[in-house]
Amino acid sequence: MRILLADSNHEILQQTLIKAGFDCDVFWEKSGDELIALLPNYEGLIIRSKFKITKEILDKCPKLRCIGRVGAGMENIDVNYAQSKNIVCLAVPEGNRDAVGEHAIGMLLMLLNHLKKADNEVRNGIWLRAENRGTEIKEKTVGIIGYGNTGSTFAKKLSGFECKILAYDKYKKNFGNEFVTESSLQQIFDEADILSIHLPLSDETKYLVNADFLNQFKKDIYFINTARGKCVNTADLVNALKSGKVKGACLDVLEYENVSFENISAEKIPESLHYLIQSDKVILSPHIAGWTQESNFKMSKLIAEKMIAVLKQ
Repeated sequence: MRILLADSNHEILQQTLIKAGFDCDVFWEKSGDELIALLPNYEGLIIRSKFKITKEILDKCPKLRCIGRVGAGMENIDVNYAQSKNIVCLAVPEGNRDAVGEHAIGMLLMLLNHLKKADNEVRNGIWLRAENRGTEIKEKTVGIIGYGNTGSTFAKKLSGFECKILAYDKYKKNFGNEFVTESSLQQIFDEADILSIHLPLSDETKYLVNADFLNQFKKDIYFINTARGKCVNTADLVNALKSGKVKGACLDVLEYENVSFENISAEKIPESLHYLIQSDKVILSPHIAGWTQESNFKMSKLIAEKMIAVLKQ
């Protein structure tokens, strides 16, 4: 069987597949159109986010049996249609959950302790102490929406800070444990000081965090998004930052990213993004929360093993 590797990944992925007896073609440098033209010749495809796997593409691939995405989200694959054609779709959300959990905490600590601002000031000969007095996580209430791989790992890692952790997941019940209290969404609105979302992008979650959503919080909050940029209406978030309803934001993802997440869309940068870039109340990173050396290896190894299990049947 032949497997097409469309995106760059750790070498362990190819090594594991070859060891299991598969022929692998590594076409990292080819464009999306070139890869789509080649795909009908393959039983397996491994992709990150180079292009969308649509119904039209799947209809042209009679041999295709398995699609593996080296990542957590599956929004760039028409999973339902693929499954209707008996094509198995795989992801590895367990592979980068530790990376995302650590990154979210790192961004939060940077925000609460004014580290970005203070570091820049010291480098420019400015020594301000009272003006950079930080805020502790201890005894705060952290609300988590989405209690899958990353949400649960974030809660576990956060538990050492002696804060109260509430979690809401529309599709899960009875998951409370020593790290987290299972709660309603209303309880998070009523009690949270800090909010972190851990949601896939879908029709249900697109622009979930908007003005109406943010105005339901009883307190002014800090906000973390390491999920997907389009889960948040950025213009509404900016208005909440300006009003003080959101005291600060940690954003690893932005709604303006292109399909592959490799950069911001080349269109004119909107005013809301200019505000985020210039604000001391915002910490930004380029969609790298799940992008550690360790997660690169784990995700590559895991997707290879999952695909072998499917294709060897």
